[in-house]
Amino acid sequence: MAVTPKVAIIYYSSTGTIHSLALEYAKGLEGAGAEVRLRKVHELAPPEAIASNEAWAAHAEATADVPEATADDVLWADAVVFGTPTRYGNVAAQLKQFIDTLGPQWAQGQLADKVYSGFTSTSTAHGGQESTLLALYNTFHHFGGVTVTPGYTDPIQFQVGNPYGPSHVDGQGSIPISEETRQATQYAGQRIATVTRQLVAGRAEVAAI
Repeated sequence: MAVTPKVAIIYYSSTGTIHSLALEYAKGLEGAGAEVRLRKVHELAPPEAIASNEAWAAHAEATADVPEATADDVLWADAVVFGTPTRYGNVAAQLKQFIDTLGPQWAQGQLADKVYSGFTSTSTAHGGQESTLLALYNTFHHFGGVTVTPGYTDPIQFQVGNPYGPSHVDGQGSIPISEETRQATQYAGQRIATVTRQLVAGRAEVAAI
């Protein structure tokens, strides 16, 4: 019987770039046969800050119906993919705050042995894409998770050049996501689905012995 991997995409997006990448990631996952939950994390910024930025306010309104992530989404999943814009070369506070709420589940060992990965965006070409993803991945070591990245495992990766995870330079919203980046993001989803399926099937086989 074919295994259907369960994957949660949990992300934070202010003006929409990370949300767009999350949708591309979901396409790749679903195309490879995964069951996907798309979840945003809770917004911490005050309403007046959001209202002061037209793109931020528009995206907040457009995604009002996207469910907010809970710990149950992480526990449900065989694999969890986190999406975050870069903030000073690091994970956005909104996503970090969600991760920090997972302490009870971590203490019970419930976050271990899952597949984890991430994706990001920056305003500038050297704005911290690699440092953000590597900082995010430190968390997975503490979880006891299995980190899976796209690496250079497909020709599309040699066009976009980030083995750590899908990423985009948006130039303060002036640069659209390229077709190559969309393809690479979908490929990352396919890879997560494939590796997760192998791990889940392998565990089931071992358990049956």
